[in-house]
Amino acid sequence: MQPENKVIEVYHAGTDRIEHPLCRKGRKNLDFGQGFYVTDIYDQAINLAKARALERKASAKLNIYHLHKDEFLRDGKCLVLNQYDDEWLDFIVHCRAGKDIWKRYDYVEGGVADDRVINTVNLYIQGFISKESALKNLQYLKPNNQICILNQDLLNKYLIFTDCLELMDHGLL
Repeated sequence: MQPENKVIEVYHAGTDRIEHPLCRKGRKNLDFGQGFYVTDIYDQAINLAKARALERKASAKLNIYHLHKDEFLRDGKCLVLNQYDDEWLDFIVHCRAGKDIWKRYDYVEGGVADDRVINTVNLYIQGFISKESALKNLQYLKPNNQICILNQDLLNKYLIFTDCLELMDHGLL
């Protein structure tokens, strides 16, 4: 008997409806490289959609997908960073510095370098604090979660668009 494949609901926040996402359309030098970013945390996605809408002076949209995560993890070269640790910090710093270590992977998942943690990361990058101090500052924070899909073929196969909510229409703004 085969194990059941885990399908999770994930969200992409922004100001556009994205039925057919593209990995290489994203900006370079982000946390996990140039890919298509989603999260499995609904509230995190809502907050990001609101922020994007304010920046762009547009309406906030929440794209909803089903991700066949187990199959993706089985078929792809994947990196899962479960906590703010040495491996996570090195990966983020390299990606933000323009090093393309993310190209080794089809899928990267882990904590977001958001407003709660970016100051610490930047202080470390600029040499104002040591790696040990940065990790100590981050150790008590529970990471938000982001998934960066870097392989278009696997994205097309395992990420299925289900809906797009205009948040103002749903009373979420």
